[in-house]
Amino acid sequence: MIKRTFAFLAGMSFGLLAAQKSDVGNWLMLFGNEKINPKFNIHYEVQYRNYDFIGDLNQLLLRTGIGYNLSENNNNVLLGYAYVHSHNYDANQNISQLDEHRLFQQFITKQKFGRVHLNHRYRIEERFLQPKTEVRFRYQLGVIVPFNNTSLTKNTWYASVYDEIFINAKKDAFDRNRLYAAVGYVINDKMRIEGGLMNQMLSNTDRYQFQIGFYLNDVFGLMR
Repeated sequence: MIKRTFAFLAGMSFGLLAAQKSDVGNWLMLFGNEKINPKFNIHYEVQYRNYDFIGDLNQLLLRTGIGYNLSENNNNVLLGYAYVHSHNYDANQNISQLDEHRLFQQFITKQKFGRVHLNHRYRIEERFLQPKTEVRFRYQLGVIVPFNNTSLTKNTWYASVYDEIFINAKKDAFDRNRLYAAVGYVINDKMRIEGGLMNQMLSNTDRYQFQIGFYLNDVFGLMR
């Protein structure tokens, strides 16, 4: 089953690469959580984002934080820090580099209706971009629906969808919107994997990103 999962994701990757290499980016992502005790957890993630499908670094994102459960395994508040190293491309493919430091605060709450899992994430980011500082608000609604089981247990295939909007605390408020759809597989109670396609809409452009995500000890579910 695991071999078939990786073969499926690889097939999606090469299909997109052959179709439109210069118009589709590729994000490789690792997300993890470690329980300290029933109330506290540590979140960590690494995202390696290519501008083209492979070989052209767009961003390296490292993010971590400490969370606290307001109720059992739900309603998690988290304080965190992120480092983002970016290669920005202009219309002539010239590259400018930028290092960004972020502080962020977020709240995640989960709901379940039958086999449908809902996740709401509210996040505030303080972005330190030399020589300026910006504040950004984000809201993400995520949905996971298992195919062959009623819950996300071992050997479960599932569909994953989310939409996330980014709003700046300034006159030009709209920053971006991300719409994502994927197929995932639960390997065991500590690991799952999913691969999908995300459309990122900015104020003046629209791009697609293929994504492969690995999730370790995902105790709160649907964390991205």
